[in-house]
Amino acid sequence: MNFSTPDLCDAYPEQVEVVTGLHWRSYGGKTAFYGPIETVKCFEDNSRVKDCLSEKGDGRVLVVDGGGSLRHALIGDQIAATAADKGWCGVIIHGACRDVDVLSGIDFGVMALDAVPIKSVRRGEGQAGLPVSFGRVLFKPGDWVYADVNGIICARRELT
Repeated sequence: MNFSTPDLCDAYPEQVEVVTGLHWRSYGGKTAFYGPIETVKCFEDNSRVKDCLSEKGDGRVLVVDGGGSLRHALIGDQIAATAADKGWCGVIIHGACRDVDVLSGIDFGVMALDAVPIKSVRRGEGQAGLPVSFGRVLFKPGDWVYADVNGIICARRELT
């Protein structure tokens, strides 16, 4: 489905929530992507991000609440390439990514607040599969997220 978040907001004004108050950048080879949500909550430790994106994706989008930290990247080229191979559509990171020159060549969506060259720490911390919230939106596993260069929106069902 071709879409734009402004068109979806116009067509479904009562069914979408718009992420506000944050400035997003698109880093992946897909600048527009959507799918059912899976979630991770972590802080500067991408252990759960790597675990989730190593599993079969089935067109899902991983929404990561990284606490807005820009000190450590929660995804880079290797994890993104694995995720694309496993069938994930993209990732939205309330935090940072790295390897942006390579990410742009991977057929995978990456939206993040910024880039930083420092890798994540790995302590096996974080939680997956629980509701996460940022930008005045609550993201729940199984809901749908749509992201493009205009912004990010969430809906409780697929919008067609």
